[in-house]
Amino acid sequence: MKERGIIFNTEMVRAIIDGRKTQTRCIAKFKPIDKALNFNFSGLRAGNYHAGIKDGRCVLRSTDGATWNDRTYPLTCPYGKVGDRIWVRETWQGPLVDVEKAYDLFKDPTPYQKVENCVYKADGGYAPEYIDCDDNFRQGWRPSTQMPRWASRITLEITDVHVERLQSISEEDAKAEGFDNSQSDAANSIGWFEKPIRAFRRAWGNIYGNDGWDSNPWVWVIEFKRV
Repeated sequence: MKERGIIFNTEMVRAIIDGRKTQTRCIAKFKPIDKALNFNFSGLRAGNYHAGIKDGRCVLRSTDGATWNDRTYPLTCPYGKVGDRIWVRETWQGPLVDVEKAYDLFKDPTPYQKVENCVYKADGGYAPEYIDCDDNFRQGWRPSTQMPRWASRITLEITDVHVERLQSISEEDAKAEGFDNSQSDAANSIGWFEKPIRAFRRAWGNIYGNDGWDSNPWVWVIEFKRV
């Protein structure tokens, strides 16, 4: 079993905590055996590199009518395989201590490097105040990219890994991505809410650009549970 740190934005962290997010997707960057391969060819199918063995490696194949042939080199999922774990990296601050312990913290921070000495933006509070090494009061968050393993409060276990086209996502899968807005303020007040796939498509475009959805890339689908 391996562990990997993965960045999630604040909205998605909240969805994980609430139990609304159990899937995530990222682009699968396959390398074709034949450089002329058309990744939009409708005959391509994704499958495990070794049939029936989910070791986190997949290939794209097509058939010549008699046999299935690999069209790409095997690609390993960057998040891991079934049974591996993901520790969530999120916007945070810490370790935070009382003023009288500040000197001890700067002298040796190790004893204070615990989740209980951290605060997290996803919890909805204001950016915390803290004392820097020059005894100045500061206020602000630390980005998720700076989160070490000891500060992560959420660990996920991968339960399934597969590859599909982005636009193959179903409404239920979009909900599992954390985009169920049926209980949002708008839904409760005026009875309208953005459908899951539409909300997922908008969020995907914010990350990958205007053609991120229309290009319909092959993507890794990682399903997980919280542990």
